[in-house]
Amino acid sequence: MLADSERQLAASSEQLTAGGAAGRYYGLSQTEVTALTGAPRALLFEELSSTMDVAHQAAAKGAPSGTLVLAERQLSGRGRGGRAWVSDAPSGIWLTLIERPWEGVPVELMSIRAGLALAPALDRFARASVGLKWPNDLYVQGRKLAGILLEARWRDARPEWVALGVGINLALPADIDDAAGLREDVTVSEVLAGIVPALRRAATRRGPLSAEELEAFARRDVAAGNRCSEPAAGIVRGINERGELLVEAGGEVSAHRSGSLVLEAGR
Repeated sequence: MLADSERQLAASSEQLTAGGAAGRYYGLSQTEVTALTGAPRALLFEELSSTMDVAHQAAAKGAPSGTLVLAERQLSGRGRGGRAWVSDAPSGIWLTLIERPWEGVPVELMSIRAGLALAPALDRFARASVGLKWPNDLYVQGRKLAGILLEARWRDARPEWVALGVGINLALPADIDDAAGLREDVTVSEVLAGIVPALRRAATRRGPLSAEELEAFARRDVAAGNRCSEPAAGIVRGINERGELLVEAGGEVSAHRSGSLVLEAGR
């Protein structure tokens, strides 16, 4: 059992120094995880407070771009806006990817692009096509399958690194009735091999969202055409090239960069 963040940082530092030899993840060794995903480093834990916390600590100590932090269980997993994220073992995949953005890579679009990468990668493991809900959620048949959390650390007005957190339900949480899980025959190895390379490619894309990306989002948008109460009251009309949510009210369309999307149905 890991008691506090200092012990977790010490463990992650030891793993970096030793090339990531310590720790296992759902029975997978560090060597197996890096071979499956192409990641240069993988920090593996049975239990910790949050993969995001350890990722920031490891990045501050020089962890290279592409480093993965994986935990079977998080004691204090969090989602967007500081919300708690239920993350017990073996109910899901909880990971954070450390990236050091190149010049021209817009950090503000990474969550959208991560969702666009994850949805098709998860299609073959899910019970139905995976949908997207602005700004950072993935849905299957009206139930939440996965969430994305992005946190950046800046130096001299430039991002020094970003921590891209992803939580994916494998099994259905017993106490959450609006969650979705992947198929029972899916293995952790298959999912990691499918999603990590896709996330890494998404994290390197430059410029605003392309027409192709906007079309891909529109095909999977679970909110378009529905009425919402937040971040503004009106009808959802998709997103623009800056990743902003478009809401129509009274014949006018407004663009919203931040906030949560709350549909009238409560999703």
